[in-house]
Amino acid sequence: MKVLIKGAGDLASGIGCRLHRCGFELLMTDIAVPTTVRRTVAFSRAVYEGQATVEEITGVLCHNLKEIQEAAARDQVAVMVDEECKIREVWKPDVIVDAIIAKKNIGTQITDGETVIGVGPGFTAGVDCHVVVETKRGHDLGRCIWEGGAVPNTGVPGMIGGYDKERIIRAVSDGIFKGAVSIGDLVEKGTVVGYSGSDPIYAQIDGVVRGLLQDGVEAVKGMKSGDIDPRGNVDHCFTVSDKAASIGGGVLEAILSLKKKRREKL
Repeated sequence: MKVLIKGAGDLASGIGCRLHRCGFELLMTDIAVPTTVRRTVAFSRAVYEGQATVEEITGVLCHNLKEIQEAAARDQVAVMVDEECKIREVWKPDVIVDAIIAKKNIGTQITDGETVIGVGPGFTAGVDCHVVVETKRGHDLGRCIWEGGAVPNTGVPGMIGGYDKERIIRAVSDGIFKGAVSIGDLVEKGTVVGYSGSDPIYAQIDGVVRGLLQDGVEAVKGMKSGDIDPRGNVDHCFTVSDKAASIGGGVLEAILSLKKKRREKL
């Protein structure tokens, strides 16, 4: 089965890793300047580096159908810059997964494919997709929702190690982002972790830098530019998160459940 995943950030990549290991052929689409902060575990990095490896799975930047097919032949994940996802018209995927995590639906329709899955808030099962997968941390993380939608966006990050909003590194002004630390660095509260324009951005807690924007991104004040994990485990910076893995399991369940239901109707 061919699966097109809209988005190539860390959560989308966690989904991609799980599906790739199960034998699905994958194509992931993203914008020309990705804003993924957990870059070390995201295939979006392939957009500006040419390729990206996540847990021994390699994603490569492709520009046309031929290159997508060549990537599949090498057992690699194809990544393409295609904000409007026009490639679906010629690649003809069996499944479309909207994992952009925009917290709202920015264009996906249930008629886009035989199986359409919405990840996170902004989708309604049976209206703009066939099934929704929950992304909010807690009891229902990764659960398939067959009626209605996911928990609405609260605007507050999930609690990790006793911290929520303090974990997030945000641009303090409009300007070009430049990091002052690297992903995997241990920092203390008050450490300069980056700059938006010429203005320094300070860590609000102690921990390990788990995510950070690539240099050169045009940031706006308040934009998420990184995150700090108070648990301080450096290894976690380079592996798919528990959240992404759970969501990936939910997407896998959704695909196979729909296939089973349709087979039973025959």
